Formats: sequence, C-alpha cells, structure tokens
Amino acid sequence: MTSIEPAALAQYIDHTLLAADASRQQIAALCKEAQEHGFYSVCVNSGQVPYAAQLLTGQQVKVCAVVGFPLGAGLTESKAFEAKQAIEAGAGEIDMVLNIGALRDGLFDSVRDDIAAVQRACGPVPLKVILETCLLNEAQKIRACEICRDLGVAFVKTSTGFSRGGATLEDVALMRKTVGAQVGVKASGGVRDYATAVAMIEAGATRLGTSSGITIVSGGAGPASAY
Repeated sequence: MTSIEPAALAQYIDHTLLAADASRQQIAALCKEAQEHGFYSVCVNSGQVPYAAQLLTGQQVKVCAVVGFPLGAGLTESKAFEAKQAIEAGAGEIDMVLNIGALRDGLFDSVRDDIAAVQRACGPVPLKVILETCLLNEAQKIRACEICRDLGVAFVKTSTGFSRGGATLEDVALMRKTVGAQVGVKASGGVRDYATAVAMIEAGATRLGTSSGITIVSGGAGPASAY
C-alpha cells in the first residue's frame, strides 16, 4: 500500500452534505470543517450554494454544486440552467448526473448532447459527470467514460451515493483505464475511512466525495454513512 499521510488526503476530498433536509446550521458546520481541515471543496445541492459561497468568501475551499441530482433524468435544458445559476451563485465546480436511462438504452448521442450542454453552461468551471456505476454494466460504464473523455470533461465520478451502491475499486480502475491520464476520476459513495480512501487513490481516483472526511484525515475508520 502506498504511504499517504492521513492529513495529505484533505486536498482530495469534496466534503459532502447532500441530504434533502440539510439545514443552514449544518451547511455552516460543513464549511467550517472544510476550512479547518483544508478540504478541496464542500459539495452541496445547488440551492445551498449561495449560503455556502457567502460563508467561504475569501477562502481557498471551493463550492461544488450537484446538478440534475440524484436521478439525472431531467430535461437537458433544466440541467444546463441549474449549472449556470449555481455558478453565478458562487459554485466553482459542477457535478452533474448523466442521463442513465438514455445510456442504458444505447442512446449515446443523447447522452453526449446532455453532457455537452451542461459543459457549455459551465464554461471554464470544471464539470464532473456522475455515471451511477451501480446501475450500469461494464460496457455501459466504458461507453460513458469514452463520451466524457472525448468531450474533455474534468472528471468522471462513480456515484451519487443515493442509489443501490457506491464506489468500488474495480469501477475506479476501469474508469481510470478508460479515460486515461487527462481526465480526473472521483470516487464517491461508501468512502468512509482512511484505508478505503487510500485504496481508491491507488486504484486511480484523484478526488473523493465523502461525508466522512474528518474521519479519513484523522486516519480512522468511520461509521456507516449515506454518502
């Protein structure tokens, strides 16, 4: 196993709170924790972006917003609009869910067009594309990664954390192999402790989405988490 000091993992972490009932008090705590531990970003629903951005004004911690979350089944125009509005409100990164049903149906042009529309709305802001790997077979995962690679998105991401399963080492390795070195891979869903975080990085992840960031950078094993 590669030796990575727990504290060094902070810059891999999108400190995440995506619960529907997340309060302002919880968002404030999330932002404070991200500052204290040096996490790369806080990842929140788009409606929480204005408040999070206000709290993090002048800080190095970015605000990441999810778009079309968690199903990915909305209209392309709605996803693009949400991304644009989130960026205007202060989001420095966007995590979108691709159209999973269209991908499973083999409608690859529709999948590509959906991602490309959000990418255009993002402009220079990095776009991560969530595949929801637990709902896909290997061929579908590869095709999704190929589309994302060819479009030049910033990252492919395993999971929302709201479906049947989260990140696996096998999926992270497959995604890394498919997208090559130029596209990031974000492992999310079930990354709850230091050992899992390191294993995901060794498999090819360059970002981690987790609500257990404090446990990870403390080098510990965390409790069960929804994300």
